[in-house]
Amino acid sequence: MTVFTKFNEFARAWVLALGLATAALGVTTTPVLAQTAAPAAVATPAVVEGAKKVEGAGDNPYGIVALWTNAHSVDMGVLIILGIMSMGSWYILVIKMLEQRKVGGFAKQAAENFWSAGTVAQGAAALHKDSPYQFIAAAGLEATKKHGGLMGHIPLNDWITMSIQRSVDRVNREMQGGLSFLATVGSISPFVGLFGTVWGIYNALTAIGMSGQASIDKVAGPVGSALIMTALGLAVAVPAVLAYNYLIARNKGVMDDIRGFGSDLHSVLLGTAAKS
Repeated sequence: MTVFTKFNEFARAWVLALGLATAALGVTTTPVLAQTAAPAAVATPAVVEGAKKVEGAGDNPYGIVALWTNAHSVDMGVLIILGIMSMGSWYILVIKMLEQRKVGGFAKQAAENFWSAGTVAQGAAALHKDSPYQFIAAAGLEATKKHGGLMGHIPLNDWITMSIQRSVDRVNREMQGGLSFLATVGSISPFVGLFGTVWGIYNALTAIGMSGQASIDKVAGPVGSALIMTALGLAVAVPAVLAYNYLIARNKGVMDDIRGFGSDLHSVLLGTAAKS
């Protein structure tokens, strides 16, 4: 019994010592684990900040908005000139297309109402007052009535031809109005943009040289903004050239119809004068 009692006491002491050692080990390991977990908690804001930077990567600090914000007086003047050229080109394109469409409607009206009339005067009265066909018909009719005085020395055939031709040329000038602006924009806008580019690069290189910093982030912004000027010049020139060629082709078809009308009117007026 004595031996068993001692063994039992020894076992209890061993279990107590093991429990104390385990408790001590748990106390010491907890701070270690907390210390190793702490950097992860500290790194979380950095990760979030990096994610925010990635999300904001779409904000381009070297775009057109930045170009306008940081533009000098010369750069701003170039941008304004290119803007005026672009708006003028699109305005003329829309206006001339509507005008050509309107003249096409007048051509149909002349084909339906003028040639079916009893006289040239009645046919001219049946046309719209803004119609170029009415203007040409009135000019030809007036030529037959005012063939006197010094004009009487000109043969009637030549006099009517001259009157109709002058009226056709006047209509042609009005149809060509605004196209010279498109031709001018298409010719000079690339050089206007190139001037802005050269001036912008000059200012950029001057600023970089004065600051003494030639890193890519210092060079990309000013030089990239300057090169945008060339792209804007081309963006203004290309639509202007396309619009000019398109309107010239449509004007050719419109004027062919008007010249044909004038030629037929000339023959009718000569026949009417011969009968009278």
